[in-house]
Parts: sequence; C-alpha cells; structure tokens
Amino acid sequence: MKTPDTQRPRPGSDILRTALRRNVGAMVWGTVLMGLYQAGETAFPIALGLIVEHTLQHRSPASLGLSIGALAVIITTVSLSWRFGMRVLQKANTTEAHRWRVQVAACGLQPVARDVDLKSGEVLTIATEDADQTADIVEVVPLLISSLVAVVVAAVALGLADIRLGLLVIVGTVAILSILAVMSRRIGASTQEQQARVARAGAKVADLIIGLRPLHGFGGNHAAFGSYRKVSTDAKRQAITVARVNGTYAGTALALNAVLAAAVSLTAGWLAFDGRITIGELVMAVGLAQFIIEPLKMFSEMPKYVMMARASAERMALVLTAPPVTVPGSRRPEADRGLAVDRVRYGSLRGLTFEVAAGEFVAIAVYQPRAAADLASVLAVNVAPDAYEGVVRIGGRPVAELSVEAVREHMLVNPYDGEIFAGTLRTNMDPSGTSRMVPEAVEASMLTDVVALHRDGLDYAVRDRGANLSGGQRQRLSLARALAADSDVLVLHNPTTAVDAVTEQLVARNVAKLRRGRTTVVITSSPALLDAADRVLVLDDGVITAEDTHRNLLAGDADYCLAVAR
Repeated sequence: MKTPDTQRPRPGSDILRTALRRNVGAMVWGTVLMGLYQAGETAFPIALGLIVEHTLQHRSPASLGLSIGALAVIITTVSLSWRFGMRVLQKANTTEAHRWRVQVAACGLQPVARDVDLKSGEVLTIATEDADQTADIVEVVPLLISSLVAVVVAAVALGLADIRLGLLVIVGTVAILSILAVMSRRIGASTQEQQARVARAGAKVADLIIGLRPLHGFGGNHAAFGSYRKVSTDAKRQAITVARVNGTYAGTALALNAVLAAAVSLTAGWLAFDGRITIGELVMAVGLAQFIIEPLKMFSEMPKYVMMARASAERMALVLTAPPVTVPGSRRPEADRGLAVDRVRYGSLRGLTFEVAAGEFVAIAVYQPRAAADLASVLAVNVAPDAYEGVVRIGGRPVAELSVEAVREHMLVNPYDGEIFAGTLRTNMDPSGTSRMVPEAVEASMLTDVVALHRDGLDYAVRDRGANLSGGQRQRLSLARALAADSDVLVLHNPTTAVDAVTEQLVARNVAKLRRGRTTVVITSSPALLDAADRVLVLDDGVITAEDTHRNLLAGDADYCLAVAR
C-alpha cells in the first residue's frame, strides 16, 4: 500500500498541468496552425517531386503553370500559418508567465509568511526567470506536436514511395528521441542547480545593497564583496556546466539528425539506381531528407525544454505550495478596546505583562534594544502566536483568534527602519490613495519643510530606498505614512532617532495631539516622546519594572533618569 506522500503528485507536475489546462484553447489553435505550417513545409518537397514526375511525363506548359500555382499556395499557407500560429502561442506563453509572476508575488506579499527557506532575492528570481521558463511549456507542447506531424507526413510520403524509406524515418526518429531523452534528464538536474545558485547570488547582492551604508561604516564592504564573488563564481561554474551539457545535447541532436537525413538520401539513391523508385520520387526523398532535419531538430530539442520547464516549476512550487507559518483565526477585534500583553515570553521578553486602554497614549522605555525589537515583532504579528508563551489581545481578543487582515486594519506597527519606496512623497505616505489624513500627517511629522523645499511638493520624486533624502527625512516620511493610515491602534518603534532635538520636541507634541483619543504606543527612549505620553512603562530585563509619568520617573528613579536623560 502506498503512503500518502507517494500518492500525492509532485508539485512541479501540478504547476505544469495547471499551465496546460489554462491554455487549452490557445494551444489547440496553435497546434492546428503550426501543424499546418509543418505539413506545408513537408508538402513542398513532395510537390517538387510530383512536379518533376509530371513534367517528365507530360511536358505541358499549362501543367507547369498549374504546378507553380500550387507551390505558391503552399508557400502562402506556410507563411500565414507560421505567423498566426506563433502569435497565438507567444501571446499565451507571455500571459501565462505573467500569471505565475503575479501568483508568486502574491504569495510573498501575503500577511502570513510562508514556511520556506528562501531569501527575497531567490524569490525574485523564481518570480521572473522560473516563471518565464515554466510558461514555455505552453509553447513547447504545440511545437512538439507540430514537429511530430511533419515527421509523420514525411514518413508516410516516403513509405508510399518505398516502405523501407518510411520505416527508416520512423525507426531513426525513435532512436534519436530515446538517446536525447536520456541526455535531457541531466539538463534538467543541471539547470535546476544553476537556477538555485543564480538565485542565491541574487539574494546575496540584494542583501549587500540593503546593508551597503553600514558596511562602509565599519569597513566590511570588501569582505562582503568577496563573499558575493564566491557565490557568483559558483553560479558561473554551474552555468558553464549547463552550457557544456546543452552544447553536447545540441551537437548530438544535430549529428543524429544529419545521419538520419544522409541515410534517407543514400537509401533513396540506391533504390532509384536499382529502379525501385522513380526520378520524381528520388527528388521528393532527397528534398524530404533535407527538410526533415529542421522538424527533427525542433522535435529533439523539446525534451530539453520540457525538463527546464519542469525544473523551474519545481522551484516555483517551493513558494506556491509552502504552508503558512501559522494558520490565523477568522474573528475581528472589538471596537473601543485597547491592547493587552499577558505574560508573554519570547526572546528577551520574560513574562511581559501590560495593558493600554482604548484612547490612551503610552510610551514604553526599553533599556535593552533587543527587547524593543522582540516586542515590536510580537505586536506586528511577525511572530506566530504559537511561537511564544502568553497571550496578546487586540481589541479584547487573542491574536490567535483574529485574521491577520483584521489585525492589520485595526493596528499598525511602524518599524524603526520603515522602507522607503521609489515614487513620490505622496505615494510613500498614501500608497492606496485613499487616506484623508495626509495634510495632518505631514504637519505632525514635521515633513512640511521637505514638501516646501521642492517645487513639486508632495509629488516630489523619491528614489529607491529614499536615496535622495536624508536619514531624518526618511524617518519622518515613514512616520507620516504611519500617521496617515489613521489606524485604531498605532505602535511606533523609535520614530525619531534620526531627528534633531528641536524637531523631536515638535514631533512629540504633534503626534500626541493628532492621536488624541486613539490608542497609541511608542517604544522609545526619546525624552520628548516620553514626556508627551499619558504614562510611561519601563521595560527592563524583559519585564515591566516601573510605571508612572515621565517627570515622576525622572524625579524618583535614578536608573530611569540615567537611561533616558540627554
């Protein structure tokens, strides 16, 4: 009895079957048109043979003119069928590649992360190169069938002249495909390994670009570049191996096809010399022997492309079939309920407990940066609820009972290193274009000077990762985006670390004013934000050790005073 794992089809095969099923109509039309093209190509040498035979027998100008007209019809058919057949297939191929790119991207952008050991650069390669190669199956199958049509038509035509010629084509084609099918397996394995190494190299260079500034800061850029060179060299060596295998495959296919064509020509010559076939049939056989090389070449290359598509489909399956890290609930947070953390143990958090009432502005002074990062990760649901002890309640309900989409709608956790995207100031603050809080967010985050500095205002172009903005401007833009979202619960993690003291005072006052009546939590060591809060929680060694207003803590807690006073 088979186990469930052996009964379940391989994910790569499922992906290829889905691609084929979605494009049945286009593939049928493409197969018909490309089959017509191959039949027309095959009919050309057959027609030449018939013309020679007919002309030798009748020697009539009218018959010659009719024959030339028939050749013109064949040529027109070949031209139009190729044009429209390839148009249909390439449109289907491009559309299918787009679908897979979108599907892989959708998996990467889902609110619940998938349990897959791939870096973002590897996912990018899968969403581009692998999606394109997987979609090639839509074009490969019709071309394979149309090439088979050409071989069958040629074999039948030669068999009508002499059965031995037809059998020679059929047996030779089967032998060629058997040899190449064995070689194509190695191409599939080598290609899959090459794609994996190229993806790792892409992931490495993406990491380097993200961390380029800090690398320059402590002089680690040369070591990092050396690490990338090693990964890239591995990818290059594998690419050379794949090229060598592909070259061997192509050379072998060409040699075998040439041998078959030569065998057909020599056999036809021998049969004509022996009087078993006519001169017209000899012309047809020699013409078919020359023509059959092209469909045989295409036919013999198809197994290679099928294996490459299969290898890419298997890599896409790593993303598409990976299970989510956690299975979220389906409930929604209750309105007018705050945030509660009950005995949470995760990382450096040691049974953390605190509660923030609805509409309250609470600051959390964290003495250890690691604890701040762990708390932000837990609140942002970047950590699955079953990966830590204790309970986080949002809107009065445990996170495990809530859908991630509902959590995101109700609560926003803005990281200290919020990403800035290529676009404009406006699109970075309001990506969906639906916020009515953009002017207030600009003013509260003190981004007004940046907007006023440029003639385009909010439509000022921002480069990738905010390269044309200063560190403080990028941080204020990230804060403005969080404020513009106007979420019921807002958690800010160190929102003013790159801002000067004067601006920080204004930002703290503005945020407290803008968020009045909305639940707000700020994880910070900024005296200005701590002073603007309704109360301050002191997080030390993973637990809350003190709770009061900022000024009372300054007056009565020496450790607090030492930690936050500037």
